[in-house]
Amino acid sequence: MEFSLEMMAALFFVASLAGFIDALAGGGGMLTVPALLAAGIPPAQALATNKLQSSFGSFSATLYFVRNGLVKLKDMRLAILCTFVGSAAGALLVQYMDAGTLTKVIPALLVAIALYFLFAPETGEGGGKPKLNEVGFALTVGTGIGFYDGFFGPGTGSLFAVCFVVIAQLGIVEATAKTKVLNFTSNIAALLFFIFAGLPIWEIGLIMALGGFIGARLGAKVVVTKGRKLIRPLVVMVSMVMAVKLLVEQNPHWIDTIVSYV
Repeated sequence: MEFSLEMMAALFFVASLAGFIDALAGGGGMLTVPALLAAGIPPAQALATNKLQSSFGSFSATLYFVRNGLVKLKDMRLAILCTFVGSAAGALLVQYMDAGTLTKVIPALLVAIALYFLFAPETGEGGGKPKLNEVGFALTVGTGIGFYDGFFGPGTGSLFAVCFVVIAQLGIVEATAKTKVLNFTSNIAALLFFIFAGLPIWEIGLIMALGGFIGARLGAKVVVTKGRKLIRPLVVMVSMVMAVKLLVEQNPHWIDTIVSYV
């Protein structure tokens, strides 16, 4: 499969924007997956190539947060391990099962996340007593959301972020930073299985990875400098957009119905 320079440039810029958005609120895949499909890449290869490029973006954001002291990896060792195992299991299982059930459930979860961040008056302040200890959080949230990301994927960043805020009682900035660590972990675990299956298109994935790396670095800087003021509304917006996008994909006849009334 050959790609023009114009197409590669377009994918590079899409990945840059996606990396920026993903570092702040998650949801970058909403841009990159449709762009890869529009480029004529088959769905399985598009998903695998997206994992390749998004791994670089999540690594970029993670590295920035670690270097700026927002995350200490040694404190997240168990959560990282559980997320890796969960994602690997999901990536393996998705080859034998239909992801249709998850597709139907996730829009409702994303709407719930958006409403929580929108209306909870103290969301993202942090400092409360955690509802689970470190081991419990790693085993349930790390394994569970890691499995979901390997199995399906959309909204993973939002799910991690709301769990860090609601369950771990972290502030929104620290929650965002730790979210990127676990997001990177789940991306790498799933990517390994896609590589073994020979699915990623490396030339496209690496070009997009460069764009995603740059965008994610810029987004991570915004997290550190702007913090909660910007992240909270972005989480709300991205979660709602993802929910609408998934609902429309599941129910394409809705568009025809709306058009008929216009």
